[in-house]
Amino acid sequence: MKKGYWISLYTKIDNQENLKKYVKTVTPIIKRYGGVPLVRGGKYQTYDGDDFIRAVIWEFPNYQNAIDCHESKEYQAGWDLAKETTSRNMQIVEGFSTE
Repeated sequence: MKKGYWISLYTKIDNQENLKKYVKTVTPIIKRYGGVPLVRGGKYQTYDGDDFIRAVIWEFPNYQNAIDCHESKEYQAGWDLAKETTSRNMQIVEGFSTE
């Protein structure tokens, strides 16, 4: 079964405290769905395209878990904490294997 990935590229963060509350609230929810953080902020270098102020990538055991987590009432309630002061491009992507 192919893994699933949340890829979030942040374009605006107007309130760091709201974002911190969101992160603290949703991290255990995401982990319950098998989510593992691969990228959360950190150093970056932009070579092409838009310059995003923050990148976050979560890996899930499968694509459906990633979808189910995002659509859960618990996660959506957590996102409500930051969505008015935070803008991002967020996609859920199915992984692939080269084998």
